[in-house]
Amino acid sequence: MRGVKRYGFSKLIIYSFLIFWSLVTIFPLMVTVFGGLKTLVQLRTDPFGLPIPPRWENYLEVFTDARFLRNLMNSLIIMVITVGIDILLVGFASYALSRLVFPGREVVFNIFLFGLLFPFAVAMLPLYIQIRSMGVLNTYWAVIIPQVAFALPWHIMLTRNFFLQIPLELEEAARMDGCGHLRFLFTIMYPLSTPVLTTIAVLGMVGSWNNFFLPLLVLDDEKLFTLPMGVMAFQGRYQTDWNLVLAFVTLALIPAVLLYFFAQRYIISGLTGGALKE
Repeated sequence: MRGVKRYGFSKLIIYSFLIFWSLVTIFPLMVTVFGGLKTLVQLRTDPFGLPIPPRWENYLEVFTDARFLRNLMNSLIIMVITVGIDILLVGFASYALSRLVFPGREVVFNIFLFGLLFPFAVAMLPLYIQIRSMGVLNTYWAVIIPQVAFALPWHIMLTRNFFLQIPLELEEAARMDGCGHLRFLFTIMYPLSTPVLTTIAVLGMVGSWNNFFLPLLVLDDEKLFTLPMGVMAFQGRYQTDWNLVLAFVTLALIPAVLLYFFAQRYIISGLTGGALKE
């Protein structure tokens, strides 16, 4: 009986903790969503109250703004190209570091892992100089190339561990049928690695979608601004329309939230798949 009470008390503590952190997470989102439905006066006098009446015109004004649509398209182009190159390079590197036997393989893998130790803030100045010397400053590639480079170490670590769990017997059978390395990678390894590839794709999409400092560093042309930078269009020198800013932020968050919602089961299986050993 005492054990049952102790178990019930521990579950109460766990659920209370989870509910508390859920509220801590949801509260800022709700304030942002409701703030986008208020007038500027309502937002200043009652920032945490309900929008009465709700002003859906704020969201409509932002969504129909040509700047928002341009920022949306820029973010979409950068995200798609970043994820495509990332998955391709991650597949090649992970296959080589998990299936091919050559001297110094573990050394090469550890060199990739060293990339996890360098935060973006440390690399800002040399990155800017390198991008400028490459002649791609103020282009999409100025954002795409660094995003892929900073994502590779983490994604290679995940994918390599997942590739190591795929039985060698499959590769031996494919070799007997005359299957080469590229064909084996694209026809067998990639389909079997859907969970981890989906995971890195979602992480790459959300990371690219929410990236602010990198585009701010390398983009000067307003026509190339991404969604996080587009918020600045509603900030004036003497006044900021915070209700429109919050509506903009809400609309920008919707794709990332939906992406996580529909892909969460793949993310969990992808992150844990490489941790299991037979």
